[in-house]
Amino acid sequence: MSGFDENPFADPVEVNPFKDPSVTQVTNSTIDGIQEFNPFSAGGLDQNNDTTIPISEGSSQPAVLQTSQEPSPKATATAAQANLLRQQEELERKAAELERKEQELQSRGATIGPENNWPPLPKFFPIKPCFYQDFNEEIPIEYHRVTKMMYYLWMFHCVTLFLNMLACLAHFTVDSGRGVDFGLAILWFILFSPAAFICWYRPVYKAFKSDSSFNFFFFFFIFSFQVIVYIIQSVGIPSWGNSGWIASIAVIGTNIAVAVFMMVVAGFFTVSAVLSVILLKMVHGMYRRTGASFQKAQQEFSTGVVTNKTFQSAASTAASTAAQNAFQRN
Repeated sequence: MSGFDENPFADPVEVNPFKDPSVTQVTNSTIDGIQEFNPFSAGGLDQNNDTTIPISEGSSQPAVLQTSQEPSPKATATAAQANLLRQQEELERKAAELERKEQELQSRGATIGPENNWPPLPKFFPIKPCFYQDFNEEIPIEYHRVTKMMYYLWMFHCVTLFLNMLACLAHFTVDSGRGVDFGLAILWFILFSPAAFICWYRPVYKAFKSDSSFNFFFFFFIFSFQVIVYIIQSVGIPSWGNSGWIASIAVIGTNIAVAVFMMVVAGFFTVSAVLSVILLKMVHGMYRRTGASFQKAQQEFSTGVVTNKTFQSAASTAASTAAQNAFQRN
């Protein structure tokens, strides 16, 4: 009945659970242990060592962050000026070196350009190559095929002239009165092989290389005569130095083997004539697509003549001679 003696309307007694003697004893012992424990001491690592170093005894200094000092505007301007002067000196040194090399090239008379590679002769040979030829480097890719076909036609032309010389020699062994044909066949081989290369192959090569109207017209003019010559050689007019159809048929009654050999050469001449007509039409078709014209050919010819050093020296010599004659007359 003691519970009923208390006043329920009275203020409750404030009871602090943390003031309990048992709780206070535990908390005080824990705080003291924490204050005396230093994990960075040797005793903290060794459990058998009862000696501890209080944290308060350790000395530590705060880290100091040093402020960076920016360079002054005057120092920046001085460094930039020094850098510019150094670059200017380097450029002047390179320009002087280039000028020196250019003067050396001019003094030696060196010509800038690729080294000639045709005809492909051995290095120990006393005669050096006379032309430079490279289809992949100098000829546009759309003209590779026709330019190489012209080159193969020229080689076929040389082989045909060589076989014609042998056929005329065989004909001369059978008929001693055909010495003129054999002599002319030798002349045609020696003369027309390099002449064909210079007169119609090189012009068409240079025409496709630089889109030159003058070289196109020069090629058409010379190659038209070459087609006529092929036709005459395939016919084989006697005493003209050609083993054509007429000359080979005339030898059938004398020697069959020589006649067959001469017919083979006549067939080579016929194939050369047919191929030359086909290639002439191909080159003409490509020429019409390049935009070349007779007016451009005239301009190229006049420009080439005026800028030619031989023509300039001859013109200056003639002018000086005429001036001296006029002065002497006066």
